[in-house]
Amino acid sequence: MASHSDTLVVFFGATAGANGGKLGSDEREIILLVWQIVDLHEKKVGKLHRCLVKPDTLELTDQCKEETGLTLDDLIKAEPLDKALQQFQQSVSSEVKCLGRSSYTLCVNSPLIIRQTLHPEASKKNLVLPACFFSFVDVTKEFHKCCPNAGPVQKLTLPSMLEYVSLPAESEQLMGVKEVRSMVQLTLCILAEPHNHTFSCVETVKYKFDSGTCSKTEPVDSETVIRARGLPWQSSDQDIARFFKGLNIARGGVALCLNAQGRRNGEALVRFINSEHRDLALERHKHHMGSRYIEVYKATGEEFLKIAGGTSNEVAQFLSKENQVIVRMRGLPFTATHQEVLAFLGPESPVTDGAEGLLFVKYPDGRPTGDAFVLFSCEEYAQNALKRHKQILGKRYIELFRSTAAEVQQVLNRYMSTPLISTLPPSPIVPVPVLASPSFLSSASSTRDCVRLRGLPYTAGIEDILEFMGEHTVDIKPHGVHMVLNQQGRPSGDAFIQMKSPDRAFMVSQKCHKKTMKDRYVEVFQCSTEEMSIVLMGGTLNRSGLSPPPCKLPCLSPPTAYAAFPTPPALLSEAALYQPPLLAAPRPHQTTTHSPAHALAYYPPQPHLYMNMNMNYTAYYPSPPVSPSTVSYFAAPPGAVAAAVAAQPHPAAAASPVLPQPGALVRMQGLPYNTGVKDILSFFQGYQLQPDAVLILYNFSGQCSGEALITFPSEEMARRAVAERSNHPFYGQQVHLVFCN
Repeated sequence: MASHSDTLVVFFGATAGANGGKLGSDEREIILLVWQIVDLHEKKVGKLHRCLVKPDTLELTDQCKEETGLTLDDLIKAEPLDKALQQFQQSVSSEVKCLGRSSYTLCVNSPLIIRQTLHPEASKKNLVLPACFFSFVDVTKEFHKCCPNAGPVQKLTLPSMLEYVSLPAESEQLMGVKEVRSMVQLTLCILAEPHNHTFSCVETVKYKFDSGTCSKTEPVDSETVIRARGLPWQSSDQDIARFFKGLNIARGGVALCLNAQGRRNGEALVRFINSEHRDLALERHKHHMGSRYIEVYKATGEEFLKIAGGTSNEVAQFLSKENQVIVRMRGLPFTATHQEVLAFLGPESPVTDGAEGLLFVKYPDGRPTGDAFVLFSCEEYAQNALKRHKQILGKRYIELFRSTAAEVQQVLNRYMSTPLISTLPPSPIVPVPVLASPSFLSSASSTRDCVRLRGLPYTAGIEDILEFMGEHTVDIKPHGVHMVLNQQGRPSGDAFIQMKSPDRAFMVSQKCHKKTMKDRYVEVFQCSTEEMSIVLMGGTLNRSGLSPPPCKLPCLSPPTAYAAFPTPPALLSEAALYQPPLLAAPRPHQTTTHSPAHALAYYPPQPHLYMNMNMNYTAYYPSPPVSPSTVSYFAAPPGAVAAAVAAQPHPAAAASPVLPQPGALVRMQGLPYNTGVKDILSFFQGYQLQPDAVLILYNFSGQCSGEALITFPSEEMARRAVAERSNHPFYGQQVHLVFCN
């Protein structure tokens, strides 16, 4: 008999769309319920009931009409789902009572009717299902357990199971009636001699999602994880669990993905209790949450741990209290204290354990980020707190959102477990033959042979600067013009120019200071490479002196290695100093105009190396070094640089190749010309790319060429990105992705 039950209710349902193995995959509503009771003690069968259900949308597919034999006229007179379920419960309860039994369990031929149809539809219609629909037995799995030699459980069908136990096929052709009578025959057969089977594998549906934490060391099976994309930005873990209603999500198994600014990006990673539930979740691809359709794809356990995993003792202690509702506060004044936040929330929304239920998010150096997480003991207190959304604390309005344990882990990992400014990659640099000795790779010094242009028009390009410099352009070092871009990859209005000598720099600062460029006057200051380096690291430079950058952590210098990392005395090539995912093919100078001695190369700009997503101050980074003779570049495979090295007349050229870069490349085409690294990271947020995986290609004027190169950790992930994201809208434009072998 079924565990803790003395009666089985054999249950079947059909929808207005796909049925059978695809039941529930098209979000169609239930139109038919059929059931019959089996007394497990007396081996008796009750009356068979067939109930039509009126859907909200009166529309049947041709396949449904053919299989069920139903028409719209039949359904118009039927009761809606809530009334049909009431009729079911009253009928079954009355019949079980007449048999003198006290409990019953549903018996189905497939979990699809319960997990993929009944629970999702009831959730969308805000119906409360009777308790009997939260547990059931699958007659197919029970039969396989009783008769393991009948074949794989995935291939078992009602006709094949009847044939295996030598029972005649059901002659009834009416859909629902045929299936229920076949299941009843099988049930009575395996209950009787010689099988004497006991129905013991009761499957359950969770009543609610359980929040919790996940350690980075916890093993996560990749066959249990999916990625949901296209979620409303305000969605909480409970909203996502409701979308997957009927499927059992693991404890703490919803991880909301954040973009580079720490905001939700409409994606989430969801971990289920087993692969069967994960496979059912994939069938909900492009099902709707409200008016939005949600994309569902496979993901890996590693991706889930990157988002949800954490090892911080502070986070673990904060989340150690169970059954707490978490609310995220954003936009807090940096001087806000625990008492001020508690007072802001008010007495109607008391925080669990007072100040201990409040967690401020900080940078590694202790500076506040303006974010905090708050624990509430019940939903009522949390809802009272959420009513204060966009109310004022101090002089700032505060945003409040429902949050999750996984989001707490992710935000704390983002802000507290990584440096504020990216450090050098750990991979060693292998010496290769010198292509040329670039003059702009000199180490930092106090020699004031540079000038800084401030107040440039944002539309100014290299040609404008050269025209502005006039006769002094001949005194610019090869590749000595450095456009400074802001965090969005757009011109900041500043530029640095390296001159051939301090005297030339002084002359330029005197004669070009406050000259006009496109109706704007431009300030020109003389400076040193050391001062230039500090400015590029986030400091400020003006006539009153030099201010250091707000963070003194080690950071990555510009491509020219101005100051932070002096060039070692060993012979290093330009290609060896650049370690991006892909180097653009170097384009040599035009020897017809300039001396062939300067056989330098122009590499595409890499703002991602110097941009810091987490800093709350503006961090600048340079465009690639250029000179009057530099005109453009063209992209090429990683081997192009090695080929250029091999072409040099150096005896060690063949023995010192450039190290190949790991990962797989994807070319992104059709980008808007104001695209920045953060925009691309947000577009690929679900793939957990790092800023140094994005390489935007620029034209000779320092503007985006409309293309970028993305390095993915693996070829599988790259191909999946091409399949999933190609031709998706990117800020109103269609982008095209091409996998690069």
